[in-house]
Amino acid sequence: MTWKWFVSRSVRQAHHAARHVQKLVHQQRDLLAPQAIEAVEADVAEVDRVCPTGDNAKIRDAITKLEKTANKWLKPFPHAAWRENIEVLLVAVAVAMAIRTFYLQPFKIPTGSMQPTLFGVTYEDLHEQPDVKVPTGLGAYLRYWFNGESYIRIVAQESGTLRYEPPKKFVLFNWKQDYRIGNGPWRHVYFPPDQLFERARLAEGMQINAGEEFLKMRVIAGDHLFVDRVTYNFRKPTRGDIIVFETHGITALSRDQQDTYYIKRLIGLGGEHVRIGDDRHVIINGKRLDAGTPHFEFVYSFDPKQAPRDSEFSGHVNETVAQRYRRSFQPLAPYFLAETNEFILQPKHFIAMGDNTMNSSDGRTWGSFPQEKVIGKSFFVYWPIGSAEYMGNERSSRFGWAHR
Repeated sequence: MTWKWFVSRSVRQAHHAARHVQKLVHQQRDLLAPQAIEAVEADVAEVDRVCPTGDNAKIRDAITKLEKTANKWLKPFPHAAWRENIEVLLVAVAVAMAIRTFYLQPFKIPTGSMQPTLFGVTYEDLHEQPDVKVPTGLGAYLRYWFNGESYIRIVAQESGTLRYEPPKKFVLFNWKQDYRIGNGPWRHVYFPPDQLFERARLAEGMQINAGEEFLKMRVIAGDHLFVDRVTYNFRKPTRGDIIVFETHGITALSRDQQDTYYIKRLIGLGGEHVRIGDDRHVIINGKRLDAGTPHFEFVYSFDPKQAPRDSEFSGHVNETVAQRYRRSFQPLAPYFLAETNEFILQPKHFIAMGDNTMNSSDGRTWGSFPQEKVIGKSFFVYWPIGSAEYMGNERSSRFGWAHR
C-alpha cells in the first residue's frame, strides 16, 4: 500500500477521500442512524480494499459509490469553508505553541549586556546630523527586514505637550506606538524600538512647537534568536553555555525584574568557589577564566588596566558605569564571603554573567539562582540577517549559529 500511495495519484486521492468521509462519520456519529453509519463505513472499507490493487477502474467505482452514500446519509455542515479554514488555523496554532513550549522558544535581546556576542537594541540620535537622509519606500523596507535598521523622523504638526502610549505588540515585535501633541489627533509610529521616546530623551509633558523636528533617530533592532528547550532534558548545562533563565524568585532583583527572562553566559556551577580578581577576571576553584578559555573568547576582550566604561553600543544609561561597577562588587550575603569578592555557590545553583563584563548587571550584582530556573540555551539567531554600521563601527551579523 505504501508504494502504491507514492506512485499512483488515484490511490492517493482515494485514500484522502476515504479518510475525510471517515472523519465526518466520527464527528456526526451521535446524529446518524445505525444503518447510515453501517452503509458509509462499508463503502470506506471497500475503498481501502481496492486501493492496494492499483486498479484505477475499481478505485473510481469505489470512490463514486462512497460519494453517493456520503451525500445520502451525511449531514452538511453550515459554512463548511470557514469551518475548514478555522480548523486548519487552530491546528497550526496548537503546533506552534507546542514547538514553543517544548522545543524552540523565540527570544529577543533587549540590552547590550551580551556584547560583543549578541546585541540589544542600539540607536543613534541624528538631531546633530542634518545631512543624514532618512530612507523611504522600498529601501527603508529592505533595510529593516534584512539589517534590522530603521529611521524614525517626526515633525510636529501642532504645538502642545507630548503624550504617548506603550507600544502595541504582535508576537515578539512592537507593531505600533501612539502619540499625540496637545489637542491634536493620536498618531502612530510603526515598528518602533522599545522605549522609543525615552531613548530620544523625550518625556511626557514636554512642550513641542509646531514644525519642530523633535525626533530623528536611527535604530538597529536587537538580535532575535531561538532558545533550545530540549538539550537540557538530556544533559546538564556546562560552563560557557549561553543560557536563558527565568528571574522569578531571585530576591536580589527588583520586583519589575522578576517577571522576565535573562540571557547570560554560565560562569559558575553548584559547590564551586568563585572569586573576582583584582583584574576583573573570574577565578573558579583557583583557575582564571580569560579569553583563552573555550567559549570565553570575547568575554574579556578589554584592557583590565582601563577604568570601567560604558559599552560601545549601549546608548545612555541612568547611572554612571563607575557607580554600577562599584555597586556590582559589594559583598552579597548569603552568596559572598564577608568583605571579599569571593563566594561559594550553593548546591544545584548557577551564577551567570553578561559577556559585556564592563557594563552588565548580572550575578556579580544579584548572586546565584537555582538550576531549575534555566529554560534552555541559545540556539539560532534568526533576525536580523545582515550586518549594520553604527557610529562608524561595523556591527557584524550574528545570523545562524556563529554567535555560540
